[in-house]
Amino acid sequence: MTIGQSHQGPGGDRGPLAKGLYFIATPIGAARDITLRALDILGAADVLAAEDTRTLRHLMEIHGIPLGGRPLVAYHDHNGDAARPRLIAALKDGKSVVYASEAGTPLIADPGFQLARAAIAESLPLIAAPGPSAVLCALGVAGLPTDRFLFAGFLPNTTSARTRTLGDLRDVPATLVFYESPRRLARSLADMAATLGPARPAAVCRELTKRFEEVSRGTLGELAEIFASREVKGEIVVVVDRAAPEVLDADAVDRALLAALSSLSVKDAAADVARRLGVARRDVYQRALDLGGKE
Repeated sequence: MTIGQSHQGPGGDRGPLAKGLYFIATPIGAARDITLRALDILGAADVLAAEDTRTLRHLMEIHGIPLGGRPLVAYHDHNGDAARPRLIAALKDGKSVVYASEAGTPLIADPGFQLARAAIAESLPLIAAPGPSAVLCALGVAGLPTDRFLFAGFLPNTTSARTRTLGDLRDVPATLVFYESPRRLARSLADMAATLGPARPAAVCRELTKRFEEVSRGTLGELAEIFASREVKGEIVVVVDRAAPEVLDADAVDRALLAALSSLSVKDAAADVARRLGVARRDVYQRALDLGGKE
């Protein structure tokens, strides 16, 4: 078990940053969505790292935050192994380091994950400044249940691998959230309709918080048809409702109970059928008493 270290960061006093690795969420579209705390951190950090340094520079220019000669390190999937030791060394020297993904909350389908793991392995402070998130934004506008959800990231590239992954997710009792690229959207929606079921409610959320924001809601079958021949651009999040609970008729329950009662007690037969069919144990037990007699 590891215990996190306490730290002092920019808060009401807007003072100097304490040593540590700071992850800040950056806008997914509208530049004004950045938090005041993230701006404080950007202005005070000793070293800045970014998945895309051009994007971070532009964001800082918009908000009037000078780089001021501070190091700005590119950190992405292709150079992480080389850049990571430099950032960890700065942290060990007592520097404050801030990392920003290209858009949204760092570490969510993001190269910053390995940087965070490296800092934790060295017992270095890790501090998050929450803010914009494409996952949460899409959940908010999709109109689907949000009490439980599973972020499944990007689906595999090939149809066969994508279908296998969707098959594993088919019965998950939660709303499913995927990232998707414009060029694969039509194929992914078709595979979702075929594997998860064409009647399952879903939403395609495109260019969230940007000028051409669009949310298309419908069943997977309807959305697959809409986007089959439509050219789309931009960042896309697909939100899919959980599977509807299976409705079993009374005859199916009776048949299962009669088979179970041939070798089990009423109590054990009810428990076995309730588990296998996914129905309420109390209701099945009452029916088992009717069929098998009182215990």
